[in-house]
Formats: sequence, C-alpha cells, structure tokens
Amino acid sequence: MTMSAMIVALLIDTGLGWPAAIFRAIGHPVTWIGRLIGKLDDWLNLEQAQPWQRRLAGLIAALAVIGLAVETAIVLRGLLPGGLTGTLLEGLLIWPFLAVRSLHDHVMAVARPLALGDMDRARGAVAMIVGRDPDSLDEAGVARAAMESLAENASDGVVAPWFWGMVFGLPGIVGYKAINTLDSMIGHRTPRHEAFGWAAARIDDVANLIPARLTGLIFASVSGRWRPALAVMARDAHHHRSPNAGWPEAAMAGALGVRLSGPRVYADRIAEEPWVNAGAPDPKPADLLRGLRVYRQAVAAILAATILFAALAALWS
Repeated sequence: MTMSAMIVALLIDTGLGWPAAIFRAIGHPVTWIGRLIGKLDDWLNLEQAQPWQRRLAGLIAALAVIGLAVETAIVLRGLLPGGLTGTLLEGLLIWPFLAVRSLHDHVMAVARPLALGDMDRARGAVAMIVGRDPDSLDEAGVARAAMESLAENASDGVVAPWFWGMVFGLPGIVGYKAINTLDSMIGHRTPRHEAFGWAAARIDDVANLIPARLTGLIFASVSGRWRPALAVMARDAHHHRSPNAGWPEAAMAGALGVRLSGPRVYADRIAEEPWVNAGAPDPKPADLLRGLRVYRQAVAAILAATILFAALAALWS
C-alpha cells in the first residue's frame, strides 16, 4: 500500500502544499513534534548538570521522541482499511511530512523579487529560510543563500522522507521527520545544546547519510550537466561543515556552474567556510531560477520512480 500511498502524497503536496487554512485549524504534525521536543528541552536540559549527564538526557529525549512518533505511526497504519480507501488515507497521513511545494514556494519568493532587482523583498524572503544576516547579502549573496537552502532542504524535506517512507512505510517517514526536527531544534553547537543535542545531531547525520548522496545523484541525473555535477560533488562535498549537506549543494553547484558555500555573516558571528566549486562565478538571479527548474525535475523523477516501483510491486505480488 505504501508505494501507492506515496504517489498520492506526492501529488497532493506538489499541488497544494500545506494550506494556510489547515495550518490555522490544526497546525502541522511537525510543529506538534516540535512542541514535545521543546518541553523535553525545558525539563531535561539542566544547565547545572555535567556535560555527560546532559548528553545522556539528550539521548533519552531523542529516543523518546522518535519512539513515540514511530509507535503512533504504527498504530495509525494498523487502523487503516485495505484497498483504495486505505491507500488514500495513508497518502493523506504521509502528505504533511513532505515539503515539495513549501520549499519551492519559499525559494521562489526569493527568486522573483531578486530577478526584478527588488533587494529589500528578496532579503526579507531569504531571511525566512536561512539564518544569515540579510543586510549583509548582496545580489549574489541572496542567490547563493537561497540556492544552498534549496539544495539542502530538497534532501531533508523531500528525498529523505520519501526514501525512508519507501523503505519503512508511514513509520519510516514519521520517524525520519522526528529525527530531523530534533536536529533542527536542539542539534546545534551552542552552549545550551552542545551536549544535550549531541545525540540528536548524530542520529540525524546517520539518517541523512544515504538520502543526501541520493539527492546529489538525482540533481546530477536531471540537470543535463551530469558530468560536472558528479565531478564537483565527488571533489567538494566534504568541504561542507555538515557530513551530508555538501552532497546536494555540490551537485547543484556543479550542475549550474556556480560556486556555493564560502564565507557568510550571521547575526552573532562570521563563518569562514571553504567554497564549493571554487573558481566558478557567483550565482545570478537567473541561476536561482535554473536551480528551481532542477528541483522541479528532481521531484518529477522521484514521482516517476515511485510510480515505476509501485507498478513493479503490483506485477510481482
């Protein structure tokens, strides 16, 4: 049932995203997970505790969140009827854990004003998806920040949930989103979360090991420039501070013939990161639109692969 349900979820999310009316009415499952993480952070992350105690508490919190998410998904899946009705219902349950439309719309909100030269709107839009100081960004900086967010979040928000959903069904996709939300909220190297978020960050690294590399391969295969995309990915992916984010970013940089990563300014610090695809030009507004086209082609490839897998599974059953 899961493969057919994944097709349903991909089609719904690509067409609708998560409508504002639904969000206002019930919120979003990821925000529900986030509230639980926030409570555990308040209760268990005690500043007076020793680092090893905070690591242990963080591990307990991470396992509790992941376990509860997976168990809830298992129970819900067990309640589903068979046949077409069950497939449609499972697709509806999978839908909110994908971010196909949301990611596209957030990056397009940067690309459109950037292409028109409206830097104020472009900076405001990019500040919604990256943590950099928007006032420090020129045209190339805005394009670079948005393109990096597009590449990294294509892995975290689309390919990884799809991958784990295809492997383990609804519990896989829900469990992955719990892991990813843990990392987003507490997996940071800050004084408060250096120890408490250690387990969350390591689990997220493992969960994204295959999807991040798969995302890079998908970008390369659909871009029409697979040789430079693969070459830059193989050469520069390890330059990124993250063990996983560098793979889709490097593939995107090679596919578009631009440089990414590099130095960036945050509100409280300057990060001196090495360049990915150093020597290539900075991305222009038109390159960000090209990046969005690669992303749409990647989503189409994922949908086509899911349909193929579902058809093969039906033939073999």
